[in-house]
Amino acid sequence: MLLLAFYACEDYLDRTPESDISDKEIFGSFISFQGFVEELYNCVTDYNKCAAWNNYLFADETLNKNPYPFDLGNYWSQSTLFYSTTANTTNNPKVKRIWPLCWYGIRKANLALTKLDLLTEATQEEKDLIKGQCLFFRGWFHFELMRYWGGLPYIDKLLYPGDDLKLPRLNYRKTALKAAEDFRAASELLPVDWDKTTAGQRTLGNNRQRINKIHALCYLGKDLLYAASPMMNEESTGQATYDIELCKEAATAFGIVLKICDDTGIYKLQPWESRTDNFWVWSPSNQKLPGGTEVIMEPGIFDYGRVRWSTVTGTSPFCEGYQAPEVPTHNYIKNYAMANGLPIDDPNSGYNENDPWTGREPRFYTDIIIDGDQLVYSTAGGNDRFAQLYTNGRHRTNNNGPTKAGSITGYYYKRFSPIGCNSWDNKWASFQAYIPYLRLADVYLMYAEAVLQGYGSASSQASNYTLTAEQALNVIRNRAQLPNISNKYTAKKEAFMGEIIRERAVELAFEAHRFCDLRRWNLNGDTKYLQKTAIDFDRGVNGKPVNLKERVVINRIVEKKHNWLPFQVDFTTIYPDFPQNPGW
Repeated sequence: MLLLAFYACEDYLDRTPESDISDKEIFGSFISFQGFVEELYNCVTDYNKCAAWNNYLFADETLNKNPYPFDLGNYWSQSTLFYSTTANTTNNPKVKRIWPLCWYGIRKANLALTKLDLLTEATQEEKDLIKGQCLFFRGWFHFELMRYWGGLPYIDKLLYPGDDLKLPRLNYRKTALKAAEDFRAASELLPVDWDKTTAGQRTLGNNRQRINKIHALCYLGKDLLYAASPMMNEESTGQATYDIELCKEAATAFGIVLKICDDTGIYKLQPWESRTDNFWVWSPSNQKLPGGTEVIMEPGIFDYGRVRWSTVTGTSPFCEGYQAPEVPTHNYIKNYAMANGLPIDDPNSGYNENDPWTGREPRFYTDIIIDGDQLVYSTAGGNDRFAQLYTNGRHRTNNNGPTKAGSITGYYYKRFSPIGCNSWDNKWASFQAYIPYLRLADVYLMYAEAVLQGYGSASSQASNYTLTAEQALNVIRNRAQLPNISNKYTAKKEAFMGEIIRERAVELAFEAHRFCDLRRWNLNGDTKYLQKTAIDFDRGVNGKPVNLKERVVINRIVEKKHNWLPFQVDFTTIYPDFPQNPGW
């Protein structure tokens, strides 16, 4: 691991004395230095385009016809998203993996920080932009690693030949506090809006994805909230509870973000009518990105054509290659409330288990495909125009002509693959979809959680922002056309936390948050979240489901050791201060 941190950027370090380009030429001017920094953006993995397939949802939310290795407890299976031996920063998203790219990025950020003295052809603003981006990415790459593998050595200097590379693993809290220092320092250097800087005028209108003050403050808060969470706190202190003081610090960081957004409008919640802009857009030139006004951080476009083959066909009934797609589990669908805002297990919700898809909240219908829903606009779609998801239906099996991608659970999801993305309508030829890393809705929900756990109640608020935890949650509910949360769920801390957990499951569904959320809450092994289920039913004469039966497809195997991913064995046998994670 540390060897990778040492040898990253080796092409640059191994230049011969006769090389045509000097350090001064690379790092002397803002434009050239920024070009060096730009590669850090290419180290951000696009989750649902890794390995050409959807391999990033590791908790209870999805299934396909074959069990996922993680469902079987095999956390050694890391090749689709997490691990490879090569850090690839090219334009091929299929080969980008978290482990090598993060260490490469850390090395590159540290290298850049050692060269700041050479940046003489630059204004102070430009110097701050360079340093701020490097500090952010150094913290962010460490955060991305430690939320899966736990505490690590924090590499905050450039390693040279002859340095002692036997750096000890820190516990999670100490690693997180190091990252917090970098995020905090970055926030003091970076602007809210690059378009309003002098340096940003060169790329005016094209600065949306550049790292800014909001990125740094958001990840400061997220880093602290993770460190405060029960699983991480247990690793650090032995106490499987929230760290109250870290929660308060996280709430303060989120409060600053929300206040800046209120005052400047730099990020705003996407209106309900265009909420899907967070996830996908019709893009005639294939250059337009989703994200709208709400997405704060997302991966860059490495290959404009990849979305058709990964994002869409990984979840579609018209799956290229006739492979079984990734589909929502029935147990996960239960997180979606009723239209009155009450969870389905509330006795006053009006939920009817014999008519489970009637009267659900609006996000259910924008996210989930159920039996009878339209799949294809064109009449050429024939029998594939409308979903047949009942038992033995056309879209429930894997052997019906062009629709060999049957659903094992009785559902599909369309958060990233809307109607029209198929060979008959062919709208996927002008379409882009990306999983956000961070959007403003997540910030509201993390603020609510941090305030609740730091200050003790749903009616509490951060020291620097006016919204209570309850009000922050209602902001997201109201955008989804739901009423304010019922008082029965705000009176007690545990009940309100339960609604935060459920709201995160729905609002952030299929966005790669669930696995980390369940783990950090120490709920990954809770019996409530272990069973992955399907719904079997017949279609009645009125189109309604009859003879419904929930069926367990698989019980996820989760033990205490599954709190963390195991390190590759080679990394844990070099020196004793870098031990394997417990149980592996």
